[in-house]
Amino acid sequence: MVEHVVVIGAGVYGAAVTASLARRGARVTVVDAGAPASGTSGATFSWINSCGKQPRSYHDLSVAGMEAHRALAAEVPGSDWYHEGGNLEWTDESGLGELRAKVSGVLDYGYEARWLTRAEVLRLEPDIDPAELPSDGIAFFPREGWVEPTRLIGHLLSRAGGRGAWLVRDDAVTGLDVAAGAVRAVHLASGRRLPADAVVNCAGPQAARIAELAGLDLPMRNTRGVLVCTSPVAVSLARVVHAPHVHLRPDGGGRLLLHTEELDGAASENGGIGVDHWAVEQVLAAGQALYPGLRDVSAESVRVGERPIPGDGLPVLGRVAALPNFHFAVSHSGATLCLHAGDLVAAEVLGEDRGDALAAFRYERF
Repeated sequence: MVEHVVVIGAGVYGAAVTASLARRGARVTVVDAGAPASGTSGATFSWINSCGKQPRSYHDLSVAGMEAHRALAAEVPGSDWYHEGGNLEWTDESGLGELRAKVSGVLDYGYEARWLTRAEVLRLEPDIDPAELPSDGIAFFPREGWVEPTRLIGHLLSRAGGRGAWLVRDDAVTGLDVAAGAVRAVHLASGRRLPADAVVNCAGPQAARIAELAGLDLPMRNTRGVLVCTSPVAVSLARVVHAPHVHLRPDGGGRLLLHTEELDGAASENGGIGVDHWAVEQVLAAGQALYPGLRDVSAESVRVGERPIPGDGLPVLGRVAALPNFHFAVSHSGATLCLHAGDLVAAEVLGEDRGDALAAFRYERF
């Protein structure tokens, strides 16, 4: 019988799994090497979507994740972390064929998407420079949006704490006791030992290290992600925008979050991870070209995160056949998937059958 579960990692997955376990009556301890949301979850674009995800099982899991966000936001009075404004996307001529194929593919899956003209986009986003928009061929995915991960994590952990869950922060996992085909305890840097009936690996970019402590080899191909958070600006931006030279979304308090793939490559290690100043200025300039009202904007902060990406790009979820009380909840797109996938994993930890839903995402495929 599972009485005490240790969840490793207090990001979006760890918080979601902890909240689901606590709701089901389990005794839970969630541990993190830092503070909740201090890792990848605090440095993510957190775009909620299933826009072109393949294969179909991954698409369907993401759609279910989107619906779980809507359901939680509707359930909690005053919830302020979920924003469903849609996603606008357009490209230059060289990428138009790929965008058309993506829209066609999601429509075949029954996913909401439609094409807009320049005039229709300007009714949604009036502060965009019209000269930056093509006359038509602009894709709109109306059910997509974004979350504010730190607020979501705070809500989930608070809800779990109200049901008896315990948070241990600033205390890294240093070892696992494994005996007779099961994990028996979790060791922390402080010297503390936590006996466990089950362990859930929600350690994000550190998931492979935690798996190794359990004698498992988890292939990962993590990448860096860099985001620029602007100073507050009086610009109307109400949704996610993927333009050819910059990606944007609101970030609360009048701030915007900006990203480009080139910016990701500008992060370097030199006594710590830093980002070249010229790269930040290029991103701001791209934002200013698209939204002229940003001409006086500055970078208030630059956030660098490590994206956890399993070796084949797909989530790793559920129990391990050879170590059945050790479970994974690790993926890219954690912001989209966390509530639904975390609930599936939590249910399986406590003995419920989630075999059909998790079959495509088992560790054993490696």
